[in-house]
Amino acid sequence: MALFPRKIDGRYAMLGRQDHENIWLQRSDDLYNWDAGVKIVAPCFSWEIVQIGNCGSPIELDEGWLVITHGVGAVRNYCLGACLLDKQDPSKLLARLGEPLIRPDPGDHDGYVPNVLDSCGAMVHQRTLLLPYAIADSFTTFASVSIDALLAAME
Repeated sequence: MALFPRKIDGRYAMLGRQDHENIWLQRSDDLYNWDAGVKIVAPCFSWEIVQIGNCGSPIELDEGWLVITHGVGAVRNYCLGACLLDKQDPSKLLARLGEPLIRPDPGDHDGYVPNVLDSCGAMVHQRTLLLPYAIADSFTTFASVSIDALLAAME
């Protein structure tokens, strides 16, 4: 689960994967009691067909809420993706990457957990996404991506 960094319409908001397959949006008035939520992102591409989840809290942009995702495809192969939610109503999915932002390289098949990329968050600095991520639960690295290029690649 990951909280949005600020209240939206006077309520707390959180992303989670309460059904172990989809990304859900839940809201709360007090951080203790959460509504049942609404499913906002479901797996639809081959690289995320088993399940999809968020990688940390949403990042607020002028264009909306950027959510870094991880998708699980065939043979438990984890890739990183991204989607954009409406800034005023994050239950509305505006766009998402049809192809992974980052996928395991052939050399990433060895390690404690092979074929897996994961991240617990990212940040934006001067319209550049800075994304730390782990590979095969064996080491970490960083990627940087232009926000404008990332948004242009979304469907």
